[in-house]
Amino acid sequence: MSSSYLPATTESLFQAAEAKTPAEAISILYGILESPSSSSEALRIKEQAITNLSDILRQEGRAEDLRNLLTKLRPFFSLIPKAKTAKVVRGIVDAVAKIPGTSDLQISLCKEIVQWSRAEKRTFLRQRIEARLASLLMENKEFQEALNLLSSLIKEVRRLDDKLLLVEIDLLESKLHFSLRNLPKAKAALTAARTAANAIYVPPAQQGTIDLQSGILHAEEKDYKTGYSYFFEAFEAFNALEDPQAIFSLKYMLLCKIMVSQADDVAGIISSPKVGLQYQGPELDAMKAVADAHSKRSLKLFENALRNFKTQLDEDPIVHRHLSSLYDTLLEQNLCRLIEPFSRVEIAHIAELIELPAPHVEKKLSQMILDKKFAGTLDQGAGCLIIFDDAKTDAIYEATLETISNMEKVVDSLYARSAKIMA
Repeated sequence: MSSSYLPATTESLFQAAEAKTPAEAISILYGILESPSSSSEALRIKEQAITNLSDILRQEGRAEDLRNLLTKLRPFFSLIPKAKTAKVVRGIVDAVAKIPGTSDLQISLCKEIVQWSRAEKRTFLRQRIEARLASLLMENKEFQEALNLLSSLIKEVRRLDDKLLLVEIDLLESKLHFSLRNLPKAKAALTAARTAANAIYVPPAQQGTIDLQSGILHAEEKDYKTGYSYFFEAFEAFNALEDPQAIFSLKYMLLCKIMVSQADDVAGIISSPKVGLQYQGPELDAMKAVADAHSKRSLKLFENALRNFKTQLDEDPIVHRHLSSLYDTLLEQNLCRLIEPFSRVEIAHIAELIELPAPHVEKKLSQMILDKKFAGTLDQGAGCLIIFDDAKTDAIYEATLETISNMEKVVDSLYARSAKIMA
């Protein structure tokens, strides 16, 4: 802050708003914060100055200055109510979060605030910043640290019965367990979040996040129809709020359609008035390309889609997991169709027909043989696949086993009766 100060008045705020350069506006706002006045009006003006200063520093990408601002404002926080302090602190943390590439800085900043809040006994603020910290740690793939933080935080919040924060924490815990591939615990945490949410009013954005997580978990269990319903509810909520998450809800809706072999519906959804006017872009183009490949049962088109839309498909962990399963299924179906007319065929010929590298085809065929998808063997010396006729099971064996089983029951029954007579 500057050594000189300006009076904390609306005129000073207006002067900052009319400044010709961001640097000049920042200097004026810092001057307002240096004002020694602590009247109620001056404190209100200073709060507005902090908000304006945070916005300018965010626009200028000065994350480190935002961090220093929080430290310098600590004497000011002793003059205002704790609820307003929490609002100001969270506003500055949100401003830092909007600056790209500040993940590590945000984690460090949150840890500093948690320590300060603990020392000042500001429980309300500390709990919310700890929840934000756990979310940042999860995004940074520091899962164990995030889980340890959440475990202690959940117990504390449940004792205080802060339902709204409990919903946020339970939802975060569900996402964390899902990232660790622990589906039962992810479902349990989501159920806890829903239970807490039913007791209070939940903001639409939070409800949309709950529906989105529900859809993800149902899709993970291959229940794509239920997953689609939840994704649709999430899309409706986010679309009404113009939230960026709407595009991801829509993307996962289309994924569910593809996974239940209704790829033809994808084009209709994308071209609908609600979607077509607002959400055109690479995310939907990627799903449209996958749907087209699935409709045509073309592995070549499928691989082209994965290659052309690597960011949208391969780098999205949820889409990637399901499309890997879809690709394997599509590959198996194509291979089974191609080898059906043969009893012996060269692997190179199959690879040529399916337009894939021969080593890749050979590896997949060996896997299918081990999984008993068809009966056959690989003659690697000759580079051939030998397909066996399906061995027909003789019905007499099953009939014999059934007769023996019935005879065993008769003998057991006779033994039980004789035992009663002898007694």
